[in-house]
Amino acid sequence: MRLGLGTGSTAKAFVDLLGERVRNGLEIIAVPTSEATGAQARGLDIPLTTLDDTPELDLTIDGADEIGPNLGLIKGAGGALLREKIVAAASKRMVVIADRSKLVAALGAFPLSIEVNRFGLGATRLAVERIMARHGTAGGLKLRLAASGEALVTDGGHLILDAFFGRISHPEALSDDLHNVPGVVEHGLFLKLCHRAYVAGPGGVETIDA
Repeated sequence: MRLGLGTGSTAKAFVDLLGERVRNGLEIIAVPTSEATGAQARGLDIPLTTLDDTPELDLTIDGADEIGPNLGLIKGAGGALLREKIVAAASKRMVVIADRSKLVAALGAFPLSIEVNRFGLGATRLAVERIMARHGTAGGLKLRLAASGEALVTDGGHLILDAFFGRISHPEALSDDLHNVPGVVEHGLFLKLCHRAYVAGPGGVETIDA
């Protein structure tokens, strides 16, 4: 199997379990969605490849910050949303694993990550703020900072703006509007990409299909 490996706390637990299966003879080759996941996988002797060498994957398994109607997702808390989306789009199927707290009636309570180019940050930020005003927002727009207090830099060398909507009523329209801003590299709305979610709760694991 050609497998995409997600990023974040839940995906990290999955990669640990995958490493055990590989040690016991499971044959896979994987594409990590971040440098952190890649380092974790190499430490577990999970065979890795790239999308240049393996441009089509069978399955991506990842976590999510929110899971909304029709398995629309918000992702990006781990700062790997661009690579996560590229890998998911290159896969025949995307499966999300999460706990029940991630299920929401409407996306937007969790901040929406927007990966932006360093060049023209002020102009890009203004354009995003205008889009937020058109779509309605409960909060503001903040540049994500690293633990050092400096701007967080993604694996791709970009910055992240976190947009606080509260509720996103029209995610498809918002996605299109953000993609139309030249300085926006990608955003954390994952729409029509996820095929199934395994959601853990007090009563066990629920399977949700798109």
